[in-house]
Amino acid sequence: MAALGTDEHLLVEAVSDLRAAVDESALPFEVPGRDEALAARRDLLQQLDDYVLPRLRSLDAPLLAVVGGSTGAGKSTLVNSLVGAQVSRSGVIRPTTTRPVLVHHPDDEHWFADARILPGLARVTGAESDEAQPGTVRLARSTALPAGMALLDAPDIDSVVQANRELAGQLLSAADLWLFVTTAARYADAVPWDLLRTAADRGTAVAIILDRVPPEATDEIRPHLVAMLREQGLATAPVFAIPEVQLTQAGLLPEEAMARLKGWLHALASDSRARTVVVSQTLKGAIGSLEGRTADLAEAAQAQSIARRDLLAAVNEQFARAHAEVKAGMTDGTLLRGEVLARWQEFVGTGEFFRQVESTIGRWRDRLTAAVKGAPPSATLGEALQSGVAALVTAHGESAITETIRDLRRADGGQTVLAAHPDLAQGSSGFRESVDRLVRDWQGEIFDMVRTEGGNRRTNARVAAYGVNGIGLFLMLVTFAHTGGLSGAEVGIAGGTSVLAQRVLEAIFGDQAVREMATRARRSLLERVDSLYAVERGRFLAAIEGLGNVDGQAARLDAAARALAGARG
Repeated sequence: MAALGTDEHLLVEAVSDLRAAVDESALPFEVPGRDEALAARRDLLQQLDDYVLPRLRSLDAPLLAVVGGSTGAGKSTLVNSLVGAQVSRSGVIRPTTTRPVLVHHPDDEHWFADARILPGLARVTGAESDEAQPGTVRLARSTALPAGMALLDAPDIDSVVQANRELAGQLLSAADLWLFVTTAARYADAVPWDLLRTAADRGTAVAIILDRVPPEATDEIRPHLVAMLREQGLATAPVFAIPEVQLTQAGLLPEEAMARLKGWLHALASDSRARTVVVSQTLKGAIGSLEGRTADLAEAAQAQSIARRDLLAAVNEQFARAHAEVKAGMTDGTLLRGEVLARWQEFVGTGEFFRQVESTIGRWRDRLTAAVKGAPPSATLGEALQSGVAALVTAHGESAITETIRDLRRADGGQTVLAAHPDLAQGSSGFRESVDRLVRDWQGEIFDMVRTEGGNRRTNARVAAYGVNGIGLFLMLVTFAHTGGLSGAEVGIAGGTSVLAQRVLEAIFGDQAVREMATRARRSLLERVDSLYAVERGRFLAAIEGLGNVDGQAARLDAAARALAGARG
């Protein structure tokens, strides 16, 4: 571990902790940049699992050189030629390498047979098969390859098959050394240079193999490639030019064409100090890149937290608005409009009645008693009150649902919630029936309140004179009879409603008791409405929270990155 310049145990522990923080991070909400962040998270986990951690724990393991490059660059032919045998399929049909082949000396087999590196790929052995076996790496033994180094033939980095492209990137991230193969015709293509820039940014050791170079163009192409490498921060990368030659009968490159590259690889494999330099360079570069990549992931995680917070706030805000509007509707006279006003006028008469009520309340007592105790206007007034309350609660509840859906559609991450829970666009099954039951139960509570307050003999006799239901209707009217939302003639009618109903109730229970009863009635109705709305609000909150609690993960990622920086010294 001296090559890394720090304490091995502390570094392994710090990287392991960072790996755990990355693995625990979640990006469930569709927000800008999420797809890129998911890809970066996947790449980060793969390099930690495939290379950084196994290499930290096994510094003396053989050097792994991954042979990668563009379609048709001749990677498989190159690998076969290096070991003098057909270990990897080559040909003109693309892609040829669909399953990676790892060639190793027999003495090094134990380093690669288990899941020490590339734990996500199952090991297979034996000859190349025509049968596709995704998710595997084929192990091939070769005594032509010196102990201390293994070659991994990777799929094309620009394969027409996306899975092959992703696997190629994963394998290159698992390499101690990139053997990057390109051709004289394609060495300036954009895709290879994107990966080479990544290698330069991460400090990965790279060697460039320029294949199929026309002999007459070598002196022109090679210097140009070297200049391009220098511009991208890869000035120290060796370049091996392989001329365009006829393959042998065995389908291999002639020995003279491979001599310089093969000699360099054999010297590297046999020199433990040289291998240590290569491993140290790539490992240091990979570890050094972790902090910045984790910071980027932490930023994406913070965006997830903000999206979740905003979605929850939108839901709570809409249902809080519904609560406020129901509360206002209960106290601003709104419930005494329309049908309730009409039924009340049928019940007690016209405006002339209200002008005389203060002086003649006794005169009207007999008429009122008869009306309350079962005449049709009493029933219709009660139905109008019940319908009015139900309409108020239903309208604002359904509005909260509709507006919440609209808010979610517009908010970052909201479409994720709606896609996962398409049923959210509808209210809970039986919502309107629940509202009707709520109002009936509340009316029943009002009647029970009247019975309880009328418990003594004198009060009970007065209640009996009007009937419990009739007194209950009066209490509901007093509960709702405020004129803040009315105008013109409605104010006079509603005011008269309040005067008559309150006078009768005060005559029975006393003014203090009436105020307390009205307050209790309003509070009870609002609590019932809140409970009903809480069910609807809870559906949205559960859908959002069910996608995962992303709060705090950005802080955990940042903390893990800081701990790694401290362990690196």
